[in-house]
Amino acid sequence: MDAELNDNELIPMVSADRIGFARLTRMAFNGVDLSPLWQRLMDQVADGSADAGCALDLSLIAQLLGERETGLMIQRQAIVFHPLYRSPCSAQPPRLRVLALAAHIDMGGNTPIEFLLEESGIELHTLYVVDGVKLPDRLPDHDVAIVIASDSEECQGALRTIDRAAAGWPRPLLNPPHLVVNLDRDKLYRLLRGIDGLDIPATLNMTHRQLSDVAASKLALPEIPHRIQFPLIVRPRGSHAGGGLAKLDDCGALARYLEENPEEDFFVSRFVDYASEDGLFRKYRLAFVDGRPYAVHMAIANRWDIWYLNAGMSESTAKRLEEETFMRTFDAGFARRHQTALTELAARIGLDYFTIDCAENKNGELLVFEADNTAVVHNMDSPFIYPYKPPQMQMIFDAFAAMLQRRSRGERREQAA
Repeated sequence: MDAELNDNELIPMVSADRIGFARLTRMAFNGVDLSPLWQRLMDQVADGSADAGCALDLSLIAQLLGERETGLMIQRQAIVFHPLYRSPCSAQPPRLRVLALAAHIDMGGNTPIEFLLEESGIELHTLYVVDGVKLPDRLPDHDVAIVIASDSEECQGALRTIDRAAAGWPRPLLNPPHLVVNLDRDKLYRLLRGIDGLDIPATLNMTHRQLSDVAASKLALPEIPHRIQFPLIVRPRGSHAGGGLAKLDDCGALARYLEENPEEDFFVSRFVDYASEDGLFRKYRLAFVDGRPYAVHMAIANRWDIWYLNAGMSESTAKRLEEETFMRTFDAGFARRHQTALTELAARIGLDYFTIDCAENKNGELLVFEADNTAVVHNMDSPFIYPYKPPQMQMIFDAFAAMLQRRSRGERREQAA
């Protein structure tokens, strides 16, 4: 089946029902203690009443409780035994059936698609593709499929397996693997460089030994391609959520960093001071649906290494007002200001759905930090603190659902405005 699929093979398979990613993540986000639920599910395992869906939920709960390796071990056992799962659907019968193709990776490594479809009336089935394991001989019935595995080392085997079957897939296949594999930081730079009005720092993969030579002054930075200079931004390759991310100002700082980070491979790029005139840094997340950009959030902080959760947005009325203005004026403001760069970026990346984290540099250009298909786009923030967010998130969710509906009918994608 890896070589070719045909319509006659669309014989429904049984999906194991799960509590689901969105519901469990929302519980953790809201501070709910997941330990009692863990114990109830473990009791089902003990008395023999648990099914594969129970096991997959246990895997996610373990990761949410900080037990990543335990969660991945449970997930591996579950998906090898039963690779297909159904998430809760808000309508019966569903208006559409979507098959998501996922990889065996931790909870941040696949597109969190449940958040996009939670209230859409679209039924989501997730098929986990395991490296070295063939795709099932029979696929579940679906109207459209989408690849949700990421461009990470752990997902490469799954992406190759999906890619071998992609040409003969019997339904429209969104976010095809040959485009997903362009998103890692060093490849993204090569893909996007040269776009008018867009600044993306050269990102290189360097080994621990190469960086040690730089720290010991055995290798001068001018000898490195693209003339990357101090200060440097360094992070272990494959790290997530800022793990190991550091700004290093000189060889001594680099040597100390390498002592604390023994990984073999690192991403290295130049530091860009993107502070605004008031000294604050502003970082944006955009979601692209069918080539059109949408505002997801705006984080404002007095530090360059911003994540929404460390920007203090909930404690600042002024920051939230600025974010609200950014969202309400996005099409006429930010999107129009960077229309040329955003349009060309969307065309080169080519995916049906993806996100970027970006800013504006001191020349007013669009400064791109990263693009991927797995960043979280959600509606979990308090509507009392962020009353402007639910309508904005719903706009993205509606656009995503509408795209799936169109593509299921074989209609061509829209162009960015």
